[in-house]
Amino acid sequence: MRPSTRPARRDAGNPTSATVLGCLRPGPRATAALAAAVTAATALPLAAPQLTRRFVDDAIGGASTRHLVFVAVGYLALTVAGQGARTLTAWLASRLAWDGTNRLRERLAEHALGLDLGSHGRRTPGELIERVDGDVVAIAEFVVAFLLDVVAGALLLAGVLVVMLAVEPRVGALLLAYCAAIGLAMAQAQRLAVPAAARSRAKYAALFGDIEERLAGLEDIRANGAGEHAVRRVHRASGRMYRAEFRSERIGSGLLAGTSVAFAAGTALVLALAAWARQSGTLTVGTAVLLFQYTQMVRTPFERLIDQLRQYQAALAGVARVRDLLSERRTLPEPADPRPLPASGPLDLRFDRVDFAYADDGVPVLSGIDLTLAPGETLGLVGRTGSGKTTIARLVLRLYDPTGGAVRVGGVDLRTADPDSVRRRIGVVTQDVQLFTATVRDNLTLFRPGLADDRRLRAILAEVGLGAWLAALPDGLDTELGGDAVGVSAGEAQLLAFARTLLTDPGLVVLDEASSRLDPATERRIEEVVDRLLADRTGVLIAHRLSSLARVDVVAVVDGGRIVEFGRREELAADPRSRFARLLSAAGVAR
Repeated sequence: MRPSTRPARRDAGNPTSATVLGCLRPGPRATAALAAAVTAATALPLAAPQLTRRFVDDAIGGASTRHLVFVAVGYLALTVAGQGARTLTAWLASRLAWDGTNRLRERLAEHALGLDLGSHGRRTPGELIERVDGDVVAIAEFVVAFLLDVVAGALLLAGVLVVMLAVEPRVGALLLAYCAAIGLAMAQAQRLAVPAAARSRAKYAALFGDIEERLAGLEDIRANGAGEHAVRRVHRASGRMYRAEFRSERIGSGLLAGTSVAFAAGTALVLALAAWARQSGTLTVGTAVLLFQYTQMVRTPFERLIDQLRQYQAALAGVARVRDLLSERRTLPEPADPRPLPASGPLDLRFDRVDFAYADDGVPVLSGIDLTLAPGETLGLVGRTGSGKTTIARLVLRLYDPTGGAVRVGGVDLRTADPDSVRRRIGVVTQDVQLFTATVRDNLTLFRPGLADDRRLRAILAEVGLGAWLAALPDGLDTELGGDAVGVSAGEAQLLAFARTLLTDPGLVVLDEASSRLDPATERRIEEVVDRLLADRTGVLIAHRLSSLARVDVVAVVDGGRIVEFGRREELAADPRSRFARLLSAAGVAR
């Protein structure tokens, strides 16, 4: 059955950009240290041109060499101190930015992991990785650039304008008007630049998602000769990304070039005014040099702003995309008064006139499902592909809610059940086992410390037939699995999945024919473990091989989203008119 494509519900508590950026806010002590560093990085460069003016004017006035050397050393000290303050500012800004973005990354990862299947069905894993990591990196880079090139630059610009207005009001007023005009032009240009950057980030995410899908299906692609098609898909996605990136770069480069030309003209105009004032005797040579230096200092913040505009665009796009992900809510409502499932023993299962349809098209997937499973019984679900078996199993696990009727486990409607209790008391083993690049212990406990001690873990592994395997590992439970570490066969991975389920001691187990892809010898080992797993537990077994139904108590034949036959296995198998008996005969399985 396909996953839902319905939009996730959004509520009035949607996060704003301020909420997202609030994760980046440092503590008061860190803020004070950063403010002091930014102030020093701004004030020290402002003082240096004053020494340049004094040096020039004193040299023309015939001052001694010792005096000039003293002034020059002072200038050098201010310059070195200014660079040191900027380096300190960069270090503090980088540290605080990464601390903040790590908090944001953790919040995004936790939120994404908490979304239900409907949400994950609309996004590829590659796109989510780009949201959680790529967009957050863009935000971090912008925060550093903002502190260094926007905040410090704005303070430096304001200081220069104040000094120039004090030294030469006419030149200062001209420079102020010139800066205002350029700032207005930049603000107008940003209206083009930000959407272009947003489109570029979206194409990056689409490309990564496409590559991730191709890599995940690499074996099937190569086995079926679909490599050329996969390469064409990646090439088209790369082309879309390139065109979006090229447009974004073209806008950014155009802004930088236009600003450089504008400030070159402004510098020439300031120098012309300074030369005219010098000829009129109202300006010394040293003051003219000072005005030139300050003019160059005004140019630097604007050029840095333009140079960092791309990061600013990417950060705005990243904030919007992060905010969009955080605003997405689970489609499964949390119960107002959660009820726990029975804490021990096998659980009964009941479907009471259950209907289900995906909200995007409203086409019924399940209709009028009625079945009752007593505690300790095992149900076999059979039917053609697409008949609705997997959807029934997902409703049992509360991965979806029914659109009609109710699913009850242990007498509790799953819509009112405590989610933690559902995950603890209902276990699942599927064909596709996910092992993590982590220790055997972490793969068993799924990174839940304190779930079980090492003695219990060893006992569970021995119970599923992995005792000798564990003893042969170099570091026992601390052995790393996956990646360049110890490899695991398909059978061993499947047995580890059974061990995970046994570890939580569920009262109801859903099995999606966990042995269908294994060789006969390994399959026999798995079958023995299945028998132990189902002992004193209620089971739902989705059957792809009818031979695996020998252990079930009751059978439900599903067709077109309905249960068309339900009964005891022995009775159905013995009745030649039953659908189940005909399926057994067609599959060549003994009754």
